Amino acid sequence: MAPRRLGFWQWLAVVLVKPVLIVWTRRTWRGMEHLRHEGGIIIVPNHVSHADPLVSAHFIHDAGRWPRFLGKASLFRVPVIGGILHRCQQIPVERGTVEAARSLDKLVAAVRAGGAVVIYPEGTITREPDLWPMKGKTGAARLALATGAPVIPVAMWGPERMFNPRTSRLGLRPRTPVTVVAGPPIDLSKWAGATPTRATLEEMTDEIMLRIRDMVAEIRGGTPPPLWARPAATRSREVKE
Repeated sequence: MAPRRLGFWQWLAVVLVKPVLIVWTRRTWRGMEHLRHEGGIIIVPNHVSHADPLVSAHFIHDAGRWPRFLGKASLFRVPVIGGILHRCQQIPVERGTVEAARSLDKLVAAVRAGGAVVIYPEGTITREPDLWPMKGKTGAARLALATGAPVIPVAMWGPERMFNPRTSRLGLRPRTPVTVVAGPPIDLSKWAGATPTRATLEEMTDEIMLRIRDMVAEIRGGTPPPLWARPAATRSREVKE
């Protein structure tokens, strides 16, 4: 593990949160070697629960990196909380405003500064009924094109037992099993230097999500659904044929 230099607020966050997670979870960690100890990386986990940022942060910290998550910019304007988020090097992101384009600049700067930036490519907790990964949004692909940084897929299963996103039920049972697996960087080389058109970004995003989906399937077992449904017109033509 590479040496970590944490500021006071980062150290405080670890001291307050990590002991709780050690008691709350029984962890299976694999693939930590893929979280490089030097240089900027883009970490792309699947999103199954409001608890999984805590679990993924624990995993990334144990691998020797400081996780830098994206957060709604409004949170950074809340007294006290906003200051702590800033001091812990989390990244404010504007959504649905004219300032949204500047958010990408912040992400690019964080990666180029050597940060381990965590982006949930689904954008929110999956809406699949059985919590399989769903079709992603293009933010991670856009950041990868802008920086050329490695995109590290992370699959997890178990945080949904800590907080069930469908029932909003908190599960406080100690030693809840959680599994987190990091894979080798996704090969996005065929898009290197490409213009970030909508088609290019969607192709890259599908490549990212398919890798994550397959990794989740290895953890869970079973057959995952497709990432998106084909148009009804296509299905009706197939029936007629």
